[in-house]
Amino acid sequence: MLNAAGPLVGHRILLVEDEYLIAMEMERWLRDAGAEVIGPVPSVEQALDLIEDEGAPDAAILDVNLGDGERVFPVADRLDGLGVPYLFATGDMRILKDAKYERCPRLEKPILSLELVAAAEKLVGTSRRGERRSA
Repeated sequence: MLNAAGPLVGHRILLVEDEYLIAMEMERWLRDAGAEVIGPVPSVEQALDLIEDEGAPDAAILDVNLGDGERVFPVADRLDGLGVPYLFATGDMRILKDAKYERCPRLEKPILSLELVAAAEKLVGTSRRGERRSA
């Protein structure tokens, strides 16, 4: 149910998460906060397709490990190119040692609903949404 007064109303958030139950919970939390959730999708290919088809989101929540050894970093790189803020949601912080991604916000799993919504709200506050859409 869309919360017309939620802190994320009017914001489109891409959700990339390969664990079905986690993805459904995170999607619900974001929607309850008023966000339009793009996805969730479980793979790099599907995430890149969504960005291409739906346009750049305002922010993104990215699980790092997507199963079968796939990592979400190509999605992060594409979002960087578009000026879209994102955070990594992962249970294994050790994989974020690459200097390119050390600066990125992150949430360690398990994630609480209030934690996710607050982090997403912070992300959309740094979004260059208006700049992208008017260009």
